[in-house]
Amino acid sequence: MKFIALSGTTGVTENCYIYEQGTDMIMVDCGVGFPNPDMYGVDLIIPDFTYVKENIHKLKAILITHGHEDHIGALPFLFADNVDVPIYATKLVAGFIEEKFEDKAAKKVKVNVFDPDRDILNLGSFRVTAFRVSHSVPDGVGFCIESAEGKHFHIPDYKFDWTPVDKKPFDVNKLAVLAKDRVISLASDALGSNSPGYTDSEITIEPIIENIVNHATQQVFFTTISSNISRIQQALNVAIKNGRKVAFIGRSIDVKAQIAKKLGYLHYPDNLVIHPRQIAKLPADKRMYIISGSYGQTDSALTRVAMGEHDLLAMYKGDTVIYSSDPAPPGSKESVDAVVDQMIQNGIDVHYYDIQEDLHVSGHGSSGDIKMLMAIVKPKYYMPIGGTVRHNRGYANIAYQMGAKPASVFELNAGDIVEFVKDQGKISGRIPVRQVLVDGLGVGDVGSMVLRDRQVLAKDGVLIALIQFDKAQRKIVNAPELISRGFVFEGKSSDLLEKAADLLKRFLNNKNIVDSRMVKAEAANYLEKYFWEEIKRRPMVLPVVVEV
Repeated sequence: MKFIALSGTTGVTENCYIYEQGTDMIMVDCGVGFPNPDMYGVDLIIPDFTYVKENIHKLKAILITHGHEDHIGALPFLFADNVDVPIYATKLVAGFIEEKFEDKAAKKVKVNVFDPDRDILNLGSFRVTAFRVSHSVPDGVGFCIESAEGKHFHIPDYKFDWTPVDKKPFDVNKLAVLAKDRVISLASDALGSNSPGYTDSEITIEPIIENIVNHATQQVFFTTISSNISRIQQALNVAIKNGRKVAFIGRSIDVKAQIAKKLGYLHYPDNLVIHPRQIAKLPADKRMYIISGSYGQTDSALTRVAMGEHDLLAMYKGDTVIYSSDPAPPGSKESVDAVVDQMIQNGIDVHYYDIQEDLHVSGHGSSGDIKMLMAIVKPKYYMPIGGTVRHNRGYANIAYQMGAKPASVFELNAGDIVEFVKDQGKISGRIPVRQVLVDGLGVGDVGSMVLRDRQVLAKDGVLIALIQFDKAQRKIVNAPELISRGFVFEGKSSDLLEKAADLLKRFLNNKNIVDSRMVKAEAANYLEKYFWEEIKRRPMVLPVVVEV
């Protein structure tokens, strides 16, 4: 049996894994990644599905562990290429997935809902048993995947929370029963491996939120990630106790809350949540807004309210804002910091991640949780997933403390294949994978060359050189016109540009120019070198040659 890490091994997000045996294959999770700050214009990163499409006849099902974007977000992109494979998920996660396909205007899908308390899935030669785990979003599961080569446990994004908000803790009893014989491998969450002790329970947060709201004298804005239904439930509980009405602001949080309410995962009186236009008629101390934008997205509802650009809402001096999340995706902290700074300057009482009020607890198990899982499962081989390289090494060190040998821990890169034969495992090779970038409607058409160009433009700008070339005489006519965009301010640097244009004309006319193609190449090389020597900047030079 082969375990193939398509992605999700060294970058925290973009979780997507393959289990393959003979003519059968199953995929576990299908998530997106988020761009680094230097990936200008890129919206998302998705797994490279080339191997999946080449072996689509083998793929029996896609199993989803929970409802976060880095585990479900890439499904519409996979299904856009005429893929038609059964998807299996718990009830809440199925609701999120079906809404996601509708939002992307993708093909309509029907997700197969399974009950982790009783259902067993027979998928080709695989027998899959799910069990409940605790995480920051309800209805999360792990899988025991039985094959001819023994049992393989797949448990991403979990912690041992004995008092979760939804009152459905990690089903340790079922895990222990499933793990009592022939466990070959464990692929599990590594993100908390370098954090000591055990991760706190979600229930510890509600009294902190309540204390802040009790002291708020005007409007309250509460923000968390839209899929964190448990945290939204806690905010609603506080609103009820405080006598405030609630409005959901922002499409992502409104839609997910509606799904959770419909499916029985959010509980509140029907008259608690009202329309934003209705809540605006109430006194300020009777309003709570549960609002999207905890990651500082420029077009999010919270950012627009903070900047005074929202159509329906406004913030006033003395209002209260509560961040119940950490700015986790790459580059998001800078964006959130800017929004927080703006609100503080405007006299808003902001409770956020840096002031240590314990308004957020991780959904990922710390080193103590990881040790407990390893002690229960007792696998022969260990595979850290969902973390970075340093988290994987921390996970490996924990496994060594628990008695594992170095040869039994696989710290994987994207594309690595682990093969299990007769209870023995080894990295047997890798499949070629690449980063697939999504920019608007374009999928995969932005590569390293385009990103490099965008980085150059962002760093030193662009210089356009308009050059008139007399083809008959093979000479430059008049001095070239140099136009700066993001390079230098033309009003203050006109002397620099005029001198460069005169020197460029003289340089080109001293060359044995053959055609306009040669003009472009020589002009670009000359100007790049000239401006580097003069002002230590290297703009992207775009020569435009007009033949006269």
